[in-house]
Amino acid sequence: MTLTPPLGTTMDEKKLTLEEQMMARAIENAEKARPRCMPNPWVGAVLVSPNGQIFDGFTQEFGRGHAETVCLDEAGQKAQGATLYVTLEPCSHIGKTGPCVERIIENQISRVVIGMKDPDSQVYGEGIKSLQNAGIEVVVGVLEGRIAQQLAPYVHHRTTGRPYVILKIATTLDGKIAAPDGSSQWITGPEARREGHRLRAFSDAICVGKGTVISDNPQLTVRDWKPTDGIKENLDPKRIVLGTVPPEAAIHPCYEFKGDITNLLSELGDEGVLQLLVEGGASTYKAFHDLGLVNEYQLFLAPAFMAGNDGVGIFAGGGPHTISEIWRGRIQEVVELGKDIKVTVVPEHN
Repeated sequence: MTLTPPLGTTMDEKKLTLEEQMMARAIENAEKARPRCMPNPWVGAVLVSPNGQIFDGFTQEFGRGHAETVCLDEAGQKAQGATLYVTLEPCSHIGKTGPCVERIIENQISRVVIGMKDPDSQVYGEGIKSLQNAGIEVVVGVLEGRIAQQLAPYVHHRTTGRPYVILKIATTLDGKIAAPDGSSQWITGPEARREGHRLRAFSDAICVGKGTVISDNPQLTVRDWKPTDGIKENLDPKRIVLGTVPPEAAIHPCYEFKGDITNLLSELGDEGVLQLLVEGGASTYKAFHDLGLVNEYQLFLAPAFMAGNDGVGIFAGGGPHTISEIWRGRIQEVVELGKDIKVTVVPEHN
C-alpha cells in the first residue's frame, strides 16, 4: 500500500539543503507542542551554535516559554553568534510572555531563519523588522508550504476570524455512517478510534447535531489517547450541540446552539477557538458542507460494506442531479490505522 508520508517528513529528505533540513527538524519539534500549547500556535525551533551544537525547542504550555526562548535557555552562552531556525515569525509584542525578538537580540543571535510570517495582525512583519533593525540577518520562507499546512487552523483563524472546521467521518466503503436502526458503534477499529480521540484533543471545540446525541448519547471526551509526554491536563474540547438535548444526556455540560451556524463560527472565533471538530450526524455534515464552511474532511474508512440502500449516508438530503455538479476536492494525506484507512480531503482552493 502506498501512503502519503506524515506531515514534517518528505519522501526524499536527502535532497533538502542544510537550511531546509534544520527547518524540517523545527517542524518535527513543532509537532510535539500540541495539544499542550493551545490556544497558542504550535511552533518549533532549532538553534545551531557556532561550533555546531544543536538545541531544540517547541512552544510550552500556555503562559510558558515559546519555542525560541526554550532553545535560548538550553543553549545559554552558546547562543552567541548562533543561527536560529523557527517555523513561525518570532513575536514582537507582550502577551503572557515577553517578546521573543528581545530575547533573540539580547542573546546576540547572528542569523534567524523563519519558515513563515505570523498572520496575526499584532506580529505580521514586525518581528522580522525588529530583528533586522538590530543587525541580525533574517531569511524568510524556508519550507513555508509545509509549515502553512501544519499551522492551517491558526492561519485560518487569524485571517478569517473563524475556527478551522474539520468534519470527522467514520464510514463503510459504501459511504454509510450508521445502520438502519441508527447504530454506528463501532464502524472502525481501535486504532482509528484512538486517532479520532487525538483529533479531539487537538481541537478547541467539538460539535454534533442533537440527533447524534439522542441516538448515541456520546460523551465527546478524550479517553482513548494520551500525549507521550504524560501531561495530565484536561484535554476535552468544548462541547457544542446544534439544538436542545435532554438534561440527562452524557454530553452535558455543553453549549446548546440554535440558529445560523455561520454565526456560531463567528462566536467561536471571537472566543479564540482555532479548530472546530464536527462529528456528525448526516444532517450536521450536510449543513456545514453545503455552506462551504469545511476546511478539511477526515474520512476514517473501514473495510466494510453496509451493502444496501437503507443505511445512513454521510450526507442527509438531496444532492446534485448530474456528475458535472458534484463537489470535488483533493486528497492531502492517506494513513493506515490498523485495518482502517484515514483519508484527509481538502477543498480545491485550500
